Amino acid sequence: MADARPPVARQRGVNDARRRLTVVAGVLAALTLFVAVAAASELGSGQITVDIRIHHSRYEPSVLTVPLGRPIRFVFHNEDPIEHEWIVGDAQVHEAHRTGTEQRHGERPTEVSIPALGTVTTIVTFPASGPLLYICHLPGHEAYGMAGTLTIR
Repeated sequence: MADARPPVARQRGVNDARRRLTVVAGVLAALTLFVAVAAASELGSGQITVDIRIHHSRYEPSVLTVPLGRPIRFVFHNEDPIEHEWIVGDAQVHEAHRTGTEQRHGERPTEVSIPALGTVTTIVTFPASGPLLYICHLPGHEAYGMAGTLTIR
């Protein structure tokens, strides 16, 4: 079906479409540049960011692999209306926490308390490769399944 508009109106429509396309292309280019700069700055610092969501007393993801010797920035997003903790370590670390009396964590980057509906960040550089566990040792949480596996390679 032919366009019934006069030639001037058709050209105006084409010009408007070109302008919109140019704006969209500009926004996409700016967004691409922003992502590239952000990625380069993260790579340049050697730091990697890992987001861990806590939802219904579960860590998401519950299985992680991170590189050896690089700073890992863990960001915890607790979506639950109760407090949780994140303790990462070997069997000896977890046995001490199962029977320990520490109420709050924050001085050691591998032991973090996360308030209800809160966000907490910690940075850890793992000096040795191998598997570790991360567990919430608040009463009943580990038994409920609030645990995960972290592999360092």
